[in-house]
Amino acid sequence: MKPTKIGAAMTDDVVTADYGTAFKDVVRLLREHRISGLPVIDEDDKVIGVVSETDLMQHQARPPEPGGRTGAWVYRLRRRARRDSARSRARTAGGLMSAPAVTVPAQATLREAARLMTLHGIERLPVVDEEDRLVGIVTRRDLLQVFLRSDQEIRQAVRREVLVDALWLGPHTVEVEVYDGVVTLTGQLERRSDVTVAVALTRRLDGVVDVVDHLTCRFDDRHPQPAGPATRGEAGDWLRKL
Repeated sequence: MKPTKIGAAMTDDVVTADYGTAFKDVVRLLREHRISGLPVIDEDDKVIGVVSETDLMQHQARPPEPGGRTGAWVYRLRRRARRDSARSRARTAGGLMSAPAVTVPAQATLREAARLMTLHGIERLPVVDEEDRLVGIVTRRDLLQVFLRSDQEIRQAVRREVLVDALWLGPHTVEVEVYDGVVTLTGQLERRSDVTVAVALTRRLDGVVDVVDHLTCRFDDRHPQPAGPATRGEAGDWLRKL
């Protein structure tokens, strides 16, 4: 199974800023390129942060300093307020950016990138190579492109990559129906473990929204039968000789 890697979906012509890029130049870059955020890189092309429209809005929403209260939670609130206040007065990308940046390796899968975006609540991920240098950027829109794969392409992928390549079966051993990305598998396989593998690998294919399992099996190999008396005796003799 070869799920699509980030390198195949990313944009490699990335708009970037340096640590010292002026506030107005950052705004101009976002407007000219019609983007909502960009990575900030150092002299080695390594990502040190990301500036988004939300970061820029700190200039319009300067937080008030809390006062007149005591306690650890108030200290944390004040510390956060100081940080946000400093960002609201920042004049360069280095002061505006959110850091450290959340990045993704070019060899990661689209699903791994989607999990990162969901976990961190972000809309874009800088893509880095083996030396953590910026090579591209991937957005939520890029990840959603995979679901534009046609039902016919998905059907062919299930037969080729799941049935033939993974399970070594004929391409028509299982009936494969695909409608709006939902795959229905119908038929009988030899073992229960084959059913589990078929469903799991189908679910991993690019463009698959869900899998409906109508597969049966000839026997259930998840619970092997215990060995007979003779076999147990031979095993016991062998173990006692150790």
